Amino acid sequence: MDVEEKLWHAKYPGEIPTTIDYDEKPLHVFLEEASKRYGEKKALHFMGKEMSFSELYSQAKRMANYFQQLGLTKGDRVAIMLPNCPQAVVSYYGALMAGAIVVQTNPLYTERELEYQLNDSAATFIICLDILVPRVKNVKENTSLKHMIVTGIKDYLPFPKNLIYPFIQKKQYNLVVKVEHRGDTHVWMKILEQTTPNYQTVDVNPKEDLALLQYTGGTTGFPKGVMLTHFNLVSNVQMCDAWLYKTKQGEEVVLGVLPFFHVYGMTTVMNMSIMAGQKMILMPKFDAGDVLKTIHKQRPTLFPGAPTIYVGLLNHPDLEKYDLSSIEACISGSAPLPIEVQEQFEKVTGGRLVEGYGLTESSPVTHANFVWEKRINGSIGIPWPDTDAKILDMETLEEAEIGEVGEVAVKGPQVMKGYWNNQEETDNVLKDGWLFTGDMGYMDENGYFYIVDRKKDMIIAGGYNIYPREIEEVLYEHEGVLEVAVAGIPDPYRGETVKAYVVAKNGYILTEDELNTYCRKHLAAYKVPRLYEFRDELPKTAVGKILRRQLVESEKIESKELEESNSN
Repeated sequence: MDVEEKLWHAKYPGEIPTTIDYDEKPLHVFLEEASKRYGEKKALHFMGKEMSFSELYSQAKRMANYFQQLGLTKGDRVAIMLPNCPQAVVSYYGALMAGAIVVQTNPLYTERELEYQLNDSAATFIICLDILVPRVKNVKENTSLKHMIVTGIKDYLPFPKNLIYPFIQKKQYNLVVKVEHRGDTHVWMKILEQTTPNYQTVDVNPKEDLALLQYTGGTTGFPKGVMLTHFNLVSNVQMCDAWLYKTKQGEEVVLGVLPFFHVYGMTTVMNMSIMAGQKMILMPKFDAGDVLKTIHKQRPTLFPGAPTIYVGLLNHPDLEKYDLSSIEACISGSAPLPIEVQEQFEKVTGGRLVEGYGLTESSPVTHANFVWEKRINGSIGIPWPDTDAKILDMETLEEAEIGEVGEVAVKGPQVMKGYWNNQEETDNVLKDGWLFTGDMGYMDENGYFYIVDRKKDMIIAGGYNIYPREIEEVLYEHEGVLEVAVAGIPDPYRGETVKAYVVAKNGYILTEDELNTYCRKHLAAYKVPRLYEFRDELPKTAVGKILRRQLVESEKIESKELEESNSN
């Protein structure tokens, strides 16, 4: 089917093209171009200190030069283990300029997780915070690491915060790390002081050469390294720019709460801001109070986020003290956006909050609702320019009828090259250019797509197919529910039974009977949870996606331990 023939294209406003002439250039060229166009305009704001585009470009070039002096060659892997801070942006673009493949590494990783990722990627360089040095040193001997570049939050703090921060750090982490610039250990500030920006340009084939190894969450088995080319990332950023057609290049202020070590934050905040000359407000971690203060003071206009982030802000006791009216547009991703949250956030800010959809394997965005035109609540929207999508019948793998639930498959220039050193898994999900997402959904007669759940998360109870998301949507509408996750747990009679894990809003005391009565009003009897567990919090990923599988796994372990104790 030609690009012009897609069902959903009839819904596109005139301002959004159905196909784009993408730039076939390395991703890091965006920073070079931004430096020429915007020069002294502020690119970053970090805890009171700001940096211009020309400064950012100069530091990235110095870092590229230093990598090359240390022997980095094209295709070498550089692990970046940093929260959102200027160093994360500098090292990312510096590594790409030097010809490296970036390996985004979560600073919260345990030694076991870190060692696995470093070994799988065969990274030879790592950039990390000073407080993470002991963790890196403990695994270094078991990996391919040759060099460790060490920085600290204080390195980019304004005076006098830079002097006070080490004392705060000592109190918070009970840790004082002294790092010397010698051997295989390199100190960030020394590098910038002693290195010139005269790096050697590397020839990059954007469609073939990798920019990134982005590891998936690993909720099923070991994490897999998603191979994303320069062109994958460039095309997704340019799609994003086309979708947000009312934004003005060089004028927006973007709130960077989503971590850049996650592909969603990396694309929609970091790469998008660099390409469009927007100022980024970097926040190293999500704290609802700090985010509210920052919005009030810094006046961001764009705020990519995740449902749990918006929920956290809306339920902050001091919400009414802050002016959030600067926010004009937000695309929510990483998890389903409850309608109640969407409507409440728009009421508070006066801006637009719409749901989108994507995967690590697609750089990540494939679908979104329109920000300024008609949207469909509960839908992930329609495919982005040059992105094809279809619903596949689970048994025949043929395209399903409109309205019929099946597996969502997507195709487009943002779809990954494959999994790193894992041809078997690549072949399982990539077929004739189509990425099989593992998500269950359907398409309506207007080309809008709806996700009903992960294929792996579908509950089969008493022969019925039950989708946790549907039950979660109902529970989120209860006035006392802050967060909820629904999962299937083993049941000797029904095969599986439905269990809801619930976090109550402050001041609410929820009971099983109350929620049971509520669910029976809104759900068919077989979908109503049989079990409820009330918790203070739910396990989440770095971007706030609730880890449903982790709840299921802990349930299985508890069940097994109970069986063993009973048998003894």
